[in-house]
Amino acid sequence: MSDGNRRARVEDVHELASAMPHVTVDYGPGNNPVYQVGGKSFIFFRNPRPDAVDSETGERYRDVIVFWVASEADKQALVQDDSSPFFTTAHFKGHPSVLLRASRVAELTREELAELIQDAWLSRASARRAAAWLSSHSLT
Repeated sequence: MSDGNRRARVEDVHELASAMPHVTVDYGPGNNPVYQVGGKSFIFFRNPRPDAVDSETGERYRDVIVFWVASEADKQALVQDDSSPFFTTAHFKGHPSVLLRASRVAELTREELAELIQDAWLSRASARRAAAWLSSHSLT
């Protein structure tokens, strides 16, 4: 099994996000990492909030990761399937992002996670940086 086909881990989020060019890491309240490109967040580990709760216990999720997406269509493609690990809340209505619980990261392969992170980075990077990255990966 290649490394890309193995189940993703939370550590992979940090590794893959940090490996993208021009990335800085800031820390929000609660010391949660916020990955940025050009001062714009593209992934962040969210503090527990009242809009993301366990439907059975009512307890706030403590492991939500937010990923930017390029468009509402991309968001809907990820959240519309109930079996998908991605979700959204009313708080994020109209916001170009999807949520993923760290406890469900392993439902993705490392390759799928890498693509999600690359797309998040591309959605927030400057046009010049995005074009350079795409060109260097023969994706233009």
